[in-house]
Amino acid sequence: MQKIPSENLAIDRKNRLNQPAREVEYRSPEERVKDFEEISITFDEERARQEAARCLHCPDPAICTLACPANNDIPSIMWLTEQGRFLEAAAIYRQYSSLPEVCGRVCPHTDLCAGACVLGKDGVPIRTGELEAFVIDYARRVEGVEVPVAPSSGKKVAVVGGGPAGLACAEQLVQLGHEVTVFEAKPVAGGLLLYGIPNFKLSKKVLFERIGDLEKAGIKFVKNTQIGKEKAIDDLFKEGFGAVFVGVGANIDAPMNIPGEDLPGVHKATEFLIRTNVDEKYLPPGLTADIDIRDKRIVVIGGGDTASDCLRSSLRLGAREVICAYRRTEKEMPGSPKDRKLTRQEGAQYHFLTQPVKFIVGDDGRLAALECIEMELGEPDEGGRRRPIPKEGTNFIFEADIAIKALGNWPDPTIGETTPDLETGKWGLVIADPETGATSRSGVFAGGDAVSGPDLVVTAMVAGRKAAKAIDEFLKK
Repeated sequence: MQKIPSENLAIDRKNRLNQPAREVEYRSPEERVKDFEEISITFDEERARQEAARCLHCPDPAICTLACPANNDIPSIMWLTEQGRFLEAAAIYRQYSSLPEVCGRVCPHTDLCAGACVLGKDGVPIRTGELEAFVIDYARRVEGVEVPVAPSSGKKVAVVGGGPAGLACAEQLVQLGHEVTVFEAKPVAGGLLLYGIPNFKLSKKVLFERIGDLEKAGIKFVKNTQIGKEKAIDDLFKEGFGAVFVGVGANIDAPMNIPGEDLPGVHKATEFLIRTNVDEKYLPPGLTADIDIRDKRIVVIGGGDTASDCLRSSLRLGAREVICAYRRTEKEMPGSPKDRKLTRQEGAQYHFLTQPVKFIVGDDGRLAALECIEMELGEPDEGGRRRPIPKEGTNFIFEADIAIKALGNWPDPTIGETTPDLETGKWGLVIADPETGATSRSGVFAGGDAVSGPDLVVTAMVAGRKAAKAIDEFLKK
């Protein structure tokens, strides 16, 4: 791989430091809240080259590469992008990532590669995410995408779950010559990428194109089939699968366990996002798209990216007022600061140190208000965040037509309960080796949120790729 020439590098770096940063452009808040289309305006070729030319090409190992869970060779990619060699840059992304078109859009780059960029210390880091999305989209448009397939190994692998971990595992396995079948519980594969991330952050078209690449490579998708209910993992082995990868994600919403939680008008975040962001023909059985948001007052409870997604979706659906209630301060919020900035621009409000303690029923039998209590911060908890403590006598009423609980998730315990010798831990998480995905059950591997709990798309993708390598070695033995 050709990298930046070493001669006059010190002088070149000085010149690069003086290059202006290319600002990320977004559609105006007034325009973008009217639809669910992607909000960012993508780079063109000239802007991409100019932005990549700011890279200082730090000595190996570059800290941006180390900060990327996929260990993308970002300096080489920046050099090729600067030269206008976009197809070669895209090929490197594909070498390290199974979902670069997704990661370029949804990764929290300011916490990962861009956050490690030395230019960010006194200025603006390289726009790594926007550049990743640009070169990958360019390559698909110019030459298309083809997943290379190795000669058949004669081995069959079942992948349980069509989210980022499962898709990445399947993509790697088919390149190693194995016959892969993905079992998906919902009507369409994609998992969180389809059912949990709104279209304004990740276009469904982008996801469907990538799934199409995998189908063309020969990967089979069996939909509307929940392993652990319709059939067990033991049944998969009886059907001739030599190994099984479990990547079912974490899709069970955490409860609040307060009075009134079952009232009409109180929604789980996962179901809310599915019902408001997914085409009706893709909805799982039992879910409908008939949530009436227009002119309503919405309260979203929680501080992560899912809460931001619910807030922004509510605004697009015509809510009169949209409020986030969070029991700590903004400093302790786990969600992306960039998402919160965009959410505020679009009109949402934040109420910090606020904890709902009761959902109040109205005369019509539906939610009418939330009883809340003010909080204060005490000593840090086991996670390092200061513990929220209720302030006695500060209860107050918050009127609301709809409340959405965005409090975190854990995996469906069904697979753990129906698979003999498969060890699980707290909240039903599958216990697996972090480097190989190997579980206590021979031939069963696992990765992604089903193992780690809710985490990033990129970490789930990396777990799937690691497990594929271990599965290949297992099958060869």
